[in-house]
Amino acid sequence: MNLEKIDDFHWRIPVQGNMRVPGRIVANESIVGMLREEFNKNPEWNSLNQIKNVAALPGIQRYSLALADVHCGYGAPIGSVTAMDLDEGVITFGSIGFDINCGVRTLRTPLQEKHLEGKKELLAEQLFEKIPAGLGSTGKLKLSESAIDEVLALGAEYAVKQGFGFKDDLKFTELEGKTENAEPGNVSLKAKQRQFKQIGTLGSGNHYLEVQVVEEIFDADAAKAFGLFSGQILVSIHCGSRALGHQIGMDYLKELGEATKKYGIKINDKELVCAPIKSIEGEKYFSAVSAGINCAFANRQVLAHLTREVFCNVLGLSEREIETLYDVGHNTAKIEVHEVEGERKELMVQRKGSTRGFGPGRKEIPEKYHTVGQPILVGGTMGTHSYILAGTEKGMIEVFGSGVHGAGRKMSRHAAIRQFRGEQIALELKEKGIIVKAHSLKGTAEEAPSAYKDIDSVVSVMHSSGLNKKVARLKPIITVKG
Repeated sequence: MNLEKIDDFHWRIPVQGNMRVPGRIVANESIVGMLREEFNKNPEWNSLNQIKNVAALPGIQRYSLALADVHCGYGAPIGSVTAMDLDEGVITFGSIGFDINCGVRTLRTPLQEKHLEGKKELLAEQLFEKIPAGLGSTGKLKLSESAIDEVLALGAEYAVKQGFGFKDDLKFTELEGKTENAEPGNVSLKAKQRQFKQIGTLGSGNHYLEVQVVEEIFDADAAKAFGLFSGQILVSIHCGSRALGHQIGMDYLKELGEATKKYGIKINDKELVCAPIKSIEGEKYFSAVSAGINCAFANRQVLAHLTREVFCNVLGLSEREIETLYDVGHNTAKIEVHEVEGERKELMVQRKGSTRGFGPGRKEIPEKYHTVGQPILVGGTMGTHSYILAGTEKGMIEVFGSGVHGAGRKMSRHAAIRQFRGEQIALELKEKGIIVKAHSLKGTAEEAPSAYKDIDSVVSVMHSSGLNKKVARLKPIITVKG
C-alpha cells in the first residue's frame, strides 16, 4: 500500500488504478501503524483498501476521507466522509451503514458530582429499570402503521407532540430533529413493523446511556456557550434507528445492486452497491435513509424524556432544569453546501461513523453556538473519557465540516468476547468508581474498553490538526447498556 505522509496529522493514498481522487487520512503515526497492521493481516478486507475503493466511485469530490477513528466496515470504513457531486455522484449503502443516524444526545444538568453522594446507586438502578435496553426491548410509545409514518416524517417533533420533551429540545438537535427529505412510503412494511414497539429504546451493542462528569474544560468561551462548567453532571445517550434502520439497509442492498448494474457503475467491492443520486433508485433510497434519520431523532427524544423523569424522581430536579446541550448523528446522508475549488457547491455528504461538525457562523447550527461552532459529541467507552469538541473553520474547508464520533474499534467483537469476561469488566470498572448496569454480560465483553483505540489520542489528532477543537473532557460514573 502506497501511503504518503503529508504532515504529522495527514496522510495520502495517491491516485492509482481506477481511483478518481486520492485517499486522505487524518491520523498520527500510531493510528497509521494500526492501519498498516490491519492491511498486512488481511490484505483483502481492511480500511486502506476500503478508502481506495470509495475513491473510485463516480462523482466523489476532492478525496476519499477517513478521520482518526477509522476502522474497517461494510464496504466503506467506519470513520469516513464521502462528499458527492449531485449530478455525477452516487449514494451508496456502504458509506452510510445499517444503523441510520446512530448518534448522541447530551443533556446538561445544574448538578455537580457531590450532589449524587448517597444517591448514585439508586440513580443507576432507576435508569437501568426505566430505560428500555437490550436486544428486542420495547418502548413506552406503541405505534400503529399510520403513527409510524408520522414518526418517519416528523422525527423528534412527533415525540414532542406526544408529550415527550419540549420544543426547545428541537432547537438544539441537528436539523432541528427532522429532515424534510423523508418519504415513509419508501420504507417497507417489514421495517415499520419491526419499529412499532422500539421507539424509546436503547438497543444493544455499543449503544449506551451514560452519566458523566465534566472533568476538564479546554476552551472557556466554547464551554460557556455550551453551558458547561467543571464538575457538572451530564447525561449522554448513544443510539440510533434500531431495527427500522437495519431493515432499510437490508431492503435496499438488493435494489442498489440492481441499480449498479443498470447504470453500468464500476465498483471495486460488491459491498459498495450504489445508485446515481438523481436516479429513481437513488432518490428512493435517500428518502428512506432520511426517514431512518427521523426515526432515530424521535428515539433519542423519547429516551431523553425518560431520563429526565428518572433524574426528577431521584434527585428532585424539575424537567426544565435538564436541558439538551445538543443531539447529532453519524451514519447519515445529507445535502449540504461546501466550498470545492473555491466555489460554494451543493453536495451530498455521506458520513459513516463520523459526525457533522460545522464551524462558527453556519446558519444550520443553533444561534447560541454561532460564535464557537457546533458541538461535536464524541463517545468513549465504559471505562474511558468522552469528549465535547466544536467545529472549526479549517474543518469546514478540509473535511466538509465533519468530526469523529468515538474512539473506533481496534479489536473485533468476536475477538473481544474471546479475550474478556463481562463480569470481570464490570468489577474492574466498579473499582474505578464507574457503575455498569448491563442487560448482557456478553455485550459488556464486546464493549470492553481495551477493544477500542485510545480516545485521548484520537481526539488529540483532530484537535492538533485544527479540524475539531477540544472543549471539555468527560469521565463516566454510571453506564447503562443493553
